[in-house]
Amino acid sequence: MKYLLIAIAAAILFIPFLGAVHLFDWDEINFAEAAREMIVSHNYSQVQIDFQPFWEKPPLFIWLQAASMHIFGVNEFAARFPNGILGIATLVTLYGIGKKLADEKLGLWWALAYAGSWLPHFYFKSGIIDPTFNFFIFLAIYCAFRIAYAAKPSRMAILSGIFLGLAVLTKGPVAILISLLTLLFYWIYKKGKIGIGLAQLGLIALLAFITTALWFGYELIAHGWWFINEFITYQIRLLTTPDAGHGHSFFYHWIVLLIGCYPASLFLFTYIRGRKGKSIYTGSASAEIKDFKSWMWVLFWVVLILFSIVETKIVHYSSLCYFPLSFLAAWQMYRISENKLQLHAWNIVLMLLIGLAIGLAIALLPVIGLYKDVLIPHIGDKFARANLQAEVPWSAWETAYGAGYMLLIIVGSVLLFQKKIRAGLLCIFLSTMAAIQITIVHFTPKIERYSQGAAIDFFKTFEGKDSYVQVLTYHSYAHLFYTKKLPPANKNYYNTDWLLSGPVDKPTFFVCRINDSEPWRKDPNLEVIGEKNGFVFFKRK
Repeated sequence: MKYLLIAIAAAILFIPFLGAVHLFDWDEINFAEAAREMIVSHNYSQVQIDFQPFWEKPPLFIWLQAASMHIFGVNEFAARFPNGILGIATLVTLYGIGKKLADEKLGLWWALAYAGSWLPHFYFKSGIIDPTFNFFIFLAIYCAFRIAYAAKPSRMAILSGIFLGLAVLTKGPVAILISLLTLLFYWIYKKGKIGIGLAQLGLIALLAFITTALWFGYELIAHGWWFINEFITYQIRLLTTPDAGHGHSFFYHWIVLLIGCYPASLFLFTYIRGRKGKSIYTGSASAEIKDFKSWMWVLFWVVLILFSIVETKIVHYSSLCYFPLSFLAAWQMYRISENKLQLHAWNIVLMLLIGLAIGLAIALLPVIGLYKDVLIPHIGDKFARANLQAEVPWSAWETAYGAGYMLLIIVGSVLLFQKKIRAGLLCIFLSTMAAIQITIVHFTPKIERYSQGAAIDFFKTFEGKDSYVQVLTYHSYAHLFYTKKLPPANKNYYNTDWLLSGPVDKPTFFVCRINDSEPWRKDPNLEVIGEKNGFVFFKRK
């Protein structure tokens, strides 16, 4: 019954309002466009973008989106629906694993820690690939952990291999890299005594190979080595060179996890002085939980350090940390709620301060919207200044959302100071859950109007029209998805010079950002037909 209740609660959290806002460029629209093109071209074996081979990602998540679009149509809801379902599966899985490791209370704390933290919750309302990838990687590692404790270890090895193969089919061979590093460092930590024999490792490798071969093998037979070679080359480049605009400091992901996984992330600090607390379980149960904690710590540090080292740093690269982070937080919350561990005052103060900072940021959003004219002259970037010119309705009463969140964080902190642990934790996590929902439903559509709304509106006017629409000097997938572009009959379309100055056979339109627009304004073949919120619209004469 509790599994059903958790599934229903998760569905209420993750399914409604999935289509309330346009997909965001790049990643959300990228994957959704690939799924749309699968449906249009009937080519389900290769991922395409602009009806050209796209070797950056394998097809599993795109297949899920395409299936969703067959059911709900080509729209934002369909693109995000697979992750909504993954959200339900994730919370039910975390509850089930927590219950198996200890009892129902640990499972509930773990589900609460995951759903009640900002980024882990937010990702299930998105259309990006990472929640699915992270889910399969986590299951592969969990099944590997279970090998040492299961009555049928070979079954766990088989499941681990299948989940690892599914992870590779979702995002690529980085799944193998993460798994091997996790196993290696766990083996070093345990001094070789890991409870996994060579036979089980062989089974994991064999099933992972068979699972991935379902697509890679077919691709090799059908199209040769070219596509696979380009795919592998891209994966290596992504790890070794920074993508434009995505090179950040070594501690980028550390900050992302601290703030983005609030409030669960704050419970990692309880390990600094909480290692000697009383154990809740003894004997084999205690050994199993201790071992699982070791796996989670190793996974956490492998992912965090690996993606701190690689040159390209994007916020969701460290999202696999959400699983071990939420478990380690839930374990501490479980011990604290059972009076086996003390929550120190400095832990509560730190939780209070970060919660107030997040609440203040939410409260300031409508203030910025109302007084943007005061702010605009102090912004150096021309495109950002023009973005803020968008007409977005704001009201002073909307600051109450942020103020209310801050008030609830204060109430929760006071309850924790008063040793009313369960009430305090529930207040903080449930209020965060509510604040996330309000932010997604109420604030995200308004923010989207500033960042890309004018361009999306322009692209949507060309849906169903026989014309060319292209972007200039910036990268986007929005013009493909929102014009519902069909495969071009004239292959000259892929030559930008031909679109700009050649004998085009259809009405041709372009979009660029205002800070890149001067050269195009001077182009004798182009005329400006509009300009709005940082985007300039051109038509071929």
